[in-house]
Amino acid sequence: MRRIMTPALSLVAMSVAALAVCGPAAAQTRELDTRGVMLDRIAAIVNDGVVLNSDLDTQIEAVSERLRQQKLELPAQNVLRQQVLERLVVQEIQLQRAQHDGIKVTDETLNAALSDVARRNNLTLSQLPQALAEQGVEYAAYRDDMRKEITLSMLRQRDVLDRIVVTPKEIDQYLDKQAKKPSGNHEYNVSHILIAVPQQASQAQLDDAARRASEVYQKASGGEDFARLAVAYSSSQTALEGGSLGWRKETELPTFLTEVVAKLKPGEVSQPLRTPTGFHIVKLNEVRGSEAKAIENQVHARHILMKTTELADDATVKQKLNTLRERVVKGEDFAGLAQTNSEDPGSAAQGGDLGWSGPGTFVPEFEQQLSALKDGEISEPFKTQYGWHIVQMLGHRQFDATDEVKRRKAMEAIRASKADEETEIWVRRLRDEAYVEFKS
Repeated sequence: MRRIMTPALSLVAMSVAALAVCGPAAAQTRELDTRGVMLDRIAAIVNDGVVLNSDLDTQIEAVSERLRQQKLELPAQNVLRQQVLERLVVQEIQLQRAQHDGIKVTDETLNAALSDVARRNNLTLSQLPQALAEQGVEYAAYRDDMRKEITLSMLRQRDVLDRIVVTPKEIDQYLDKQAKKPSGNHEYNVSHILIAVPQQASQAQLDDAARRASEVYQKASGGEDFARLAVAYSSSQTALEGGSLGWRKETELPTFLTEVVAKLKPGEVSQPLRTPTGFHIVKLNEVRGSEAKAIENQVHARHILMKTTELADDATVKQKLNTLRERVVKGEDFAGLAQTNSEDPGSAAQGGDLGWSGPGTFVPEFEQQLSALKDGEISEPFKTQYGWHIVQMLGHRQFDATDEVKRRKAMEAIRASKADEETEIWVRRLRDEAYVEFKS
């Protein structure tokens, strides 16, 4: 059976694709005191919380297994332990911030994420616990890790990603650059190492970081395995992934890396680059071409949305929509009924009209209903996370969305180029402001 991937303790935006293999929950590396009572030693004090040795040992085992699967050489045990401990410290700082700010992951959100994991492994949610148990993973621990990962994602979304602004002028400049530069249609597989410096670093700290960056560069340019060096030396949130940033378009790279990567040939390593977060060493692994598809299969639909309340349960709301559907079938105007009955503030005034929409515009349940309708047909009542709907298909078309797609992708690329840099700065600030005491 396919191995199920579990939530990584990664701090880069988000992505299910970066999931790591985790083992059973903490509580496995325990010590007995003289009275036979189970104890768990503290690895680090983080503000008013702690990182436990059992959690550290579990994550070291998980990271080691993942590195072995990727056929990467493991660094010295003490180096790996410090890297994993630092990641857990940073995670604990962010979880404390999320808790302080009232960020919570509901069971509904968590179950939806678990259902997605199960579906991608050709399982049902009810089959997931047994499948995990066969791999030695406790379901309760898996849920807890997933909840933490979603919490961190929500925190980063609020404190970093939602604050990234992309202006129309930036989009225009991006598109102009793309038109003049063919390399904009290429993607780059990049890895990088960060030798971090504190925000208020002294000259001695800067000199020490510069020296270490130079040493790492000499090793990397001399042929030592870059991924192993990243695991051993990098302070980046991608360190335990061998420093890999994955495939990126040039404009999706962190802004400060764009010119550096453009000058490299596959296999080459850049000299250390100084930024506010520290010294960066970059390796270009591969380059490939990329062609954007501009033709979209679009649908034009309208709907009526009704929500449940304390006075109207699912059965009641579903029956109301059935009644409205029958009235439309008998000849009443859908738009008029939507204006007076729909609870969707975005479309009710337009008679429920959702306009022409491409793939991925709506939630999966809604798109599934749309895909089954012919022009003029009306669906039976169905439920999504927003409430109960009936939807009428008005038309299908193939649309040349070149300009729209280009501008949308430009905005996404600009946001992505800013996100990595802003996330690193944010993480380093949180780390610098926290009280951390490592225990021997």
